[in-house]
Amino acid sequence: MRFSQVLSKITKEGIGELTKKQANLPESYVRRTLQSVEWRNPRGYPQYMPKQIVKKKTYYNVEKPWTAQFQQNNAPNVRHRKVFVEPVLNWSFFVGDRVEILTGPDKGKQGTICEVIEERNWVLVEGLNLKLKSMGKTKNYPGSVIGVEQPLLINHEVSLVDPADLQSTQIEWRYTEEGEKVRVSTRTGRIIPVPIGAEATHDYKTKGTYVENKEKDTTDKDLTEITFKPTLSTFEMDVMKAEGIVETRTPSKTYWY
Repeated sequence: MRFSQVLSKITKEGIGELTKKQANLPESYVRRTLQSVEWRNPRGYPQYMPKQIVKKKTYYNVEKPWTAQFQQNNAPNVRHRKVFVEPVLNWSFFVGDRVEILTGPDKGKQGTICEVIEERNWVLVEGLNLKLKSMGKTKNYPGSVIGVEQPLLINHEVSLVDPADLQSTQIEWRYTEEGEKVRVSTRTGRIIPVPIGAEATHDYKTKGTYVENKEKDTTDKDLTEITFKPTLSTFEMDVMKAEGIVETRTPSKTYWY
């Protein structure tokens, strides 16, 4: 599936599809990070049915679900006000898009999206909508001040920029003659292509530039090469054969009734 064909879909676990693609992690691991088991029946006892009480972690901020800060924000002793998010049918903002800010002190300025938080309808614009934060301040050192990008709502705080004339515009999704779903500017009718930065994950910037590591990665050759040879022997027999162990004992007779 192309990135231009991705809809704004929040899975039953409560995480967006774009976030899962950016993580490039096993789905089972991401699922475990989004829930905490409060109580579980003891295992190994036949008198207990397998039952557990699971609490879902539903508070999302700019931190990703697999980070320690996200787990700290969703700790059992931390309470947050319930957040209502307007559902978005077709997600139209991707990392690398050029947008214009429509509100705040940076109103009218244009920048590039550096991060997308689909669960809150947020985007972060590189170098804009900053909040000053003091770092490393001590009694003998004044510290340093850095700017941290703050989230902007895609609903009414940012707008995509048409690359044809660098003016903000509304977009709609249409299909080309080849059947590809694309973003089209409603003002000029030109196609706004999805930037290549939308393919970036924690492992690579783009799929084409990723170089496989022969020592750690599973290559296509490993997937097609058949190394298993079925035999009429147990695992213990295979180990004995590999280690050169010869069985000299005579097994006792076994009777079935």
